[in-house]
Amino acid sequence: MNSIFILNYMIDNKISSMSLLLSVPGVWEIIIILVIVIVLFGAKKIPGLAKGLGQSVKEFNDAKKEGKAEEKEDSATKP
Repeated sequence: MNSIFILNYMIDNKISSMSLLLSVPGVWEIIIILVIVIVLFGAKKIPGLAKGLGQSVKEFNDAKKEGKAEEKEDSATKP
């Protein structure tokens, strides 16, 4: 019954199935993902993985800011 309601809602409101697939995962999905990560990597390696991921995100953001600054500089120097 629930899936029929969702399909009718999607058809009535012209919502694509892709937008449903890209929605935020629920609590159970997050718990399952965390359990899989713990089983695959072990509890001792997770802090190191999180630290590496954080550093990667920081470097990416720094490079993105640097690229924007270079674009502004280039557009300011060109007539």
